[in-house]
Amino acid sequence: MKIGIADTTFARVNMAEFAIGIIKKNSSHEIERYTVPGFKDLPVACLKLFEEHNCDIVMAFGMAGAAPIDQQCAHEASTAIQNAQLKTKKHILEVFVYMTESEDETEIYEIAKNRAEKHALNALELLKGKTALTQYAGAGRRQGKEDEGPIKN
Repeated sequence: MKIGIADTTFARVNMAEFAIGIIKKNSSHEIERYTVPGFKDLPVACLKLFEEHNCDIVMAFGMAGAAPIDQQCAHEASTAIQNAQLKTKKHILEVFVYMTESEDETEIYEIAKNRAEKHALNALELLKGKTALTQYAGAGRRQGKEDEGPIKN
């Protein structure tokens, strides 16, 4: 199987490297990387990874700045990524980090690393089939921070 990695030069953390490390450590899947300038370029990169490079799943890494226009552009990119998933009927794991998640750059780095690594594990599970993640349903798992855990009576 082949995992596509779409990332950007705009991001301030090389999240793809964290994901690639996890994928290589936990599988022998082939990896195809496609780097673009910004997150609005990610939907095309994802489609190309599916259509031209025969990827089975794609991870899309992006980082939104704190300005309102950055948040708007991230939303537009996210919508286009969702459309790409519907077009291809294949998963694209959107791994976006927002500079508004913390004012501390060290924490932003840790969020980016955690989110990239956890979504890489999610990608590997999704490649196993539609029920591979079922054991975690309702578990309050989070990507980017510590898991919340389930709500219990």
